[in-house]
Amino acid sequence: MATWGNIMIQNANSSLMEQLTFFHDHTIMILSVITIMVSYIMISLTKNKLINRYLLEEQMIELLWTVLPAVTLIFIALPSLRLLYMIDEINNPEITLKVIGHQWYWSYEYSDFSNTEFDSYMKPTNELNPEEFRLLEVDNRTVLPMNMQTRIMITAADVLHSWAVPSLGIKIDAVPGRLNQGSININRPGLMYGQCSEICGANHSFMPIVIESTTTSNFLKWINSK
Repeated sequence: MATWGNIMIQNANSSLMEQLTFFHDHTIMILSVITIMVSYIMISLTKNKLINRYLLEEQMIELLWTVLPAVTLIFIALPSLRLLYMIDEINNPEITLKVIGHQWYWSYEYSDFSNTEFDSYMKPTNELNPEEFRLLEVDNRTVLPMNMQTRIMITAADVLHSWAVPSLGIKIDAVPGRLNQGSININRPGLMYGQCSEICGANHSFMPIVIESTTTSNFLKWINSK
């Protein structure tokens, strides 16, 4: 089961990731149909003895194997373009989180609240609690309210990084001197894990991300305690 878990998509916790999962299933279905059809044709050609020595050309076959792949690509391209526009869309954010990548930790700033910023380092193995994940837990979790449009603004202080949380369907490059942005809307409370997805140096694999989603009231209490 562990092996299957490693190759499957994480459970979606945002509407964007749900759409990405639907598109993945849609594409896999099309590819499966193509694979089965081509395999059947290849096997049938090797097992029969049908031959036509006088066949020189066949316009209908050439038309079909030109038009059908084009139509198939349209069925893949249109949902893909729709998703690309959804990923880039920023819909009236209610809260803004600024993320700064360092070698090798993340810094977070809540732009809508004064003096609310902190660094987030990976927890050493000897400090982990029994329920926490090795190499994925941090000393300061990033708390965000659920069901609230959140704008993520990302940059880097030194080298290229990439802020990626698969269950939220977000992966944005952190580039020094450039401010990239994305948008998320978390569906339900819980913990979401991610990591730096850009090879940023010797400790690249020790830059985990932990997002803790909670209710708005609990989020405000957490902000006031900072």
